[in-house]
Amino acid sequence: MFLSVTLIATAALIAVVTVAAKGPLDVDDLLREILLRLPPQLSSLPRASLVCKRWRRIVSDPGFTRHFRLHHRSKPPLLGLFAKNFHDIYFLPTLDPPNRVPEDRFRLHFDKGDNLFRTLGYRHGLALIYHESRDQILVWDPVNGDQHYLHVPSRFERKKSEVHGAVLRAAGDARHFQVVLVGNNEKQCRRLLACVYSSETGAWGNLVSTLLTPNPKCAWSRLSHLICMFLPGVLVGDSIYWSFTESSTGILQFDLGRQSLVVIPLPMDVFAKGYHHFTVMRAEDGGLGCLFLSGFSAQFWKRKTECGGVASSWVLGRTIELDKVLPMNSEEERVPLRMMGFAEDSNVAVVWTFDGLFMVQVESLQFKKVCETNIIQYYHPFESVYIAETSIGDGNEGAELLLSA
Repeated sequence: MFLSVTLIATAALIAVVTVAAKGPLDVDDLLREILLRLPPQLSSLPRASLVCKRWRRIVSDPGFTRHFRLHHRSKPPLLGLFAKNFHDIYFLPTLDPPNRVPEDRFRLHFDKGDNLFRTLGYRHGLALIYHESRDQILVWDPVNGDQHYLHVPSRFERKKSEVHGAVLRAAGDARHFQVVLVGNNEKQCRRLLACVYSSETGAWGNLVSTLLTPNPKCAWSRLSHLICMFLPGVLVGDSIYWSFTESSTGILQFDLGRQSLVVIPLPMDVFAKGYHHFTVMRAEDGGLGCLFLSGFSAQFWKRKTECGGVASSWVLGRTIELDKVLPMNSEEERVPLRMMGFAEDSNVAVVWTFDGLFMVQVESLQFKKVCETNIIQYYHPFESVYIAETSIGDGNEGAELLLSA
């Protein structure tokens, strides 16, 4: 017995001495942990694979790349913007080389006669699309091309403008996803519905509903004008929020944990001052916030949380004159700004001006011009960890990335 203990202790001591002698980069497990913390940029792993065959073997391992995506999923890079035309959903890259994704890397094409579709949002590397031609929900993975079609629950109103939703993955889960669908009841137009689909069970859950009380100050003629079809839901904490249209004074909240659906009023002072164009966002403290836009002025509001953890009121944060931030060439071009998209993880607003399309980081106010366009349409930011090929050689993606640096 004493001999066994001695042998075990000796073996452990030899292992420690060996690690110390080799250094951390010579131990595969430690090297994996170090490489796991490389920036989630497109060129990071291809560059690491050039160091030696051993590094290339580690970063090319499917298990490592899966953990790399999961490790950086809470703060993914903004790879670009998705937009749509008549037959396609196409990608507009926004990063500079060598981290720029090729423009034709992500594309979804619909055949003629099968092209009635509306994008509901992107999250955790997945796209959610309402395919009106089929009356189905499509979950699309732009990176690997996987497509999953889901039937809309029968109690939802089938009109195209009355269906909205969001897609997400659970923390630490790279395989399964959830779809939260919101809409209204076929017979009771003022009753809002929500339902959650789980790819793990392959089924829709129970319906959750709430009755919408009309605001006497807002003349809603039909429910299809309530949930804004162009603005995707925003994930804040354990809840997803959807904006109503500009004629409304509330936002819709679905709590994933409690499975509850409620309407939260917006600050009335904002509407009185003409700030009707708005989007839900994450506040600087991680809570619920809103960005309101009027002309060239932007106001940032956040939901105040009381001592008991209950949010009860709105607090005005910053007011920014965006014409002082973005380049405006002349007085003749001072067409009011339009907010055409929002990246929830990066807190980046996509803003259309007469001079072109810009991305503005709302905390730092740093901006980047994406392109010049006269087309006013909504753009869906794609925030995801995308890994290029790491086997550097002739004609592969990793080599092209590094050669373009």
